[in-house]
Amino acid sequence: MNGVRAIKLLGLILGVVLLNIIVLSPGLLGVEIGGTSVFEIALGVTLLFVSLLVVLYGSYILLFKPSSIPAVKTLKSYEDYIAALTQYKNVKVLKKDIALALDQISRMEKKRSTLLDVLGQRFESTELSFKKFNAVSYEVAKLFYLNIRGILNKLSVFDASEFTLFSSQHRPSQFSDKLVQKKTALYNEYLAYVTGYLGANEEILLKLDKLLLEISLLDSTDYTDVEEMPCMKEIDELIKQTKFYKQ
Repeated sequence: MNGVRAIKLLGLILGVVLLNIIVLSPGLLGVEIGGTSVFEIALGVTLLFVSLLVVLYGSYILLFKPSSIPAVKTLKSYEDYIAALTQYKNVKVLKKDIALALDQISRMEKKRSTLLDVLGQRFESTELSFKKFNAVSYEVAKLFYLNIRGILNKLSVFDASEFTLFSSQHRPSQFSDKLVQKKTALYNEYLAYVTGYLGANEEILLKLDKLLLEISLLDSTDYTDVEEMPCMKEIDELIKQTKFYKQ
């Protein structure tokens, strides 16, 4: 259970306890379980029973019910992408790929943070060079998460349980070998797309590493225009190619 859910559960329990104290305390509302009025006794017992149901149901929702994952097209922050990928991390055939995708997101965010720190040490935020590097960082991150979105789109229509059924040695005997081969080929195609996106993102991370190295060497290398830096050219070409294929 994450911290937010823990706080919500604690708030629910405290709210129910406070309500019971207010209603059942002598001298406040006049309701007493051990009183002489049958109506008061019934009301007090009912309140306790309903309170128990509220706590039990709230605990189930907060402890066991999975968090709703927004649609892929609505994902914005990197936390959203992590949450969306995490729902697939226990699928046997996807475990390694999902673990790598989550690791890539972590590395991407660290590299972006490092890049901003390095730029802040070498340039003023108002300088043109700072703005150019920062703009490239933004475009690269957008491309990176576009690939993550591609993975999630493929997984949203990927029935892992069916793949496991067809790829296991104990598949139903009524399926012909030809059908099994076609099904297996289809699911392998899904996995190939996922692998392709992961490979593209690994290349992006490598280019960011190269960019950080080139920025660190700026003192010993004279570039009249940062856009002429080798890695900046590579990244710019990568971005242009992606835009071309998306048209």
